[in-house]
Amino acid sequence: MHRGHDHDHESGASVSAIAGVGHNQVNAPVRAVQWQVLHSNPKPAVGKAVGAVADLDLVEAAFVEGFLAASDPTSFLRLAGAPFRAATSDGTTLALLRVEIDSIADVGAIMPHMGGDTFRYDPLPASMVSRRRRLRFIYFDGTSSRALSLAEILTLSPD
Repeated sequence: MHRGHDHDHESGASVSAIAGVGHNQVNAPVRAVQWQVLHSNPKPAVGKAVGAVADLDLVEAAFVEGFLAASDPTSFLRLAGAPFRAATSDGTTLALLRVEIDSIADVGAIMPHMGGDTFRYDPLPASMVSRRRRLRFIYFDGTSSRALSLAEILTLSPD
C-alpha cells in the first residue's frame, strides 16, 4: 500500500511502457498560467468579444493580489487598463468611483426538504469551507452607481 491505495506495480520494462497513464503519469499536463496578447494578431477573432480574456479567473485573482499590495492604487489601475472615465455601448458616460474586493467564506449549506417549504442547514467542516474573493468596479453613470466586473470594464470604451 502506498499513498492511500493498494495495488501491484510490476517491475521491469512493462512499468515504463505504461508510465504516464492514470495516477502514474510522469509529466502531468500543465494549465496555462499566463495570458498574453499575441503581436501577430492585434484584432480579435471574428465572433470573439472585445476584452474576452483567456483564464479570466486567473487574471482576476492576479489583479486582486496586485491591487491589494500596490503602494499607489491609481497607478496600478492605469497599468491594468481600467478606465477612469468610459462610455458604455449605449453611450452612457461612466466615472470610476471605487474598487471593491470582498472576501467571502461559505461556512454552511442548506438542502430543501421534500415539498420545498422547509430546509435543512448543516455547518461545513473546516475542510469543506470555501473561500473566494469578489472584485467589483463601482462606476457612477450620472444618476446612480453601477457595479461592474473585470470582464465588463474590459469591454468599455475610453471616454
